[in-house]
Amino acid sequence: MEKQDKIEMYRQMLLIRKFEEKAGEMYTQGKVGGFLHLYIGQEAVAVGFISALRPDDYVIGAYREHGQALARGVDPKRVMAELFGKSTGVSRGKGGSMHMFDVERNFLGGHGIVGGGMPLAAGMGFAINYRETDQVVMCFFGDGAVNEGAFHEALNLVSLWNLPVIYVCENNLYGMGTAVYRASSFPEIFRRAQCYDLDTESVDGMDVLACRDAADRAIRRARKEKSPRFIEAITYRFRGHSVADPGTYRTKEEIGEWRKKDPIEQFRGQLEADGTLTAEDIQRIEEELDRVIQEAVEFADSSEELPVEGLYEDVYA
Repeated sequence: MEKQDKIEMYRQMLLIRKFEEKAGEMYTQGKVGGFLHLYIGQEAVAVGFISALRPDDYVIGAYREHGQALARGVDPKRVMAELFGKSTGVSRGKGGSMHMFDVERNFLGGHGIVGGGMPLAAGMGFAINYRETDQVVMCFFGDGAVNEGAFHEALNLVSLWNLPVIYVCENNLYGMGTAVYRASSFPEIFRRAQCYDLDTESVDGMDVLACRDAADRAIRRARKEKSPRFIEAITYRFRGHSVADPGTYRTKEEIGEWRKKDPIEQFRGQLEADGTLTAEDIQRIEEELDRVIQEAVEFADSSEELPVEGLYEDVYA
């Protein structure tokens, strides 16, 4: 991987972290309404996997998707405006935290229904095969989705029809407040996909380069052989399920141990050690991203609300 690619991956991870921290701050000030699910701690997954895609590939997120949208190149101003419920938001202020779409970047959700994006990914894979292109679909979801019927239906179809879909399970060990081992009789999630004859893999979701390598392997095969793949990324969210979650189901000791594996700190250390980044480079990136985030807040704050008649626009039925 080129030096500049690594620097850009680090920049994206830090952008997501700073954006999410600021979004949480704006929520406490009443600027953000509804639910807010922060991606802090999971940045390596979105950046590692999405950075391997082409612009014409498709990405589907779950409801914790701000980081995925930013990794896909969605303008931070439009993402923040969406959280603020403003007309300049990526979904015109109608979707909020859980329903961000950017058709120009083939980022098709943001889905508030657990597992709701998985059948849609299968449909997109079917469309790709029908059009005879070499695009791929990358679909993100959490560990809580694997007990939904959509999980089994979608995996069965992509395997049966050889669709170019890459399912990425972000296993942060908790479905809301319930630990995976308490909710699943088979906690090794990637093995659950094997019964549908999918190629599977488990990867360290706190290591951005490990995620990138897994993505590269899956994408190459999906393009060449139209083969689906299921990847479980073991990661950890440092904040609660949402900003309203007190997190009493986790111990401070557990959180502290995972914070030692902070994906941004780990990657920064690697880049400093191999000479890719200097202390001056890091400071420059920090200052640049602070400006980007501040501009996003100012843009969102000064944007107009969607007029009432806008509620009747963009309605499918």
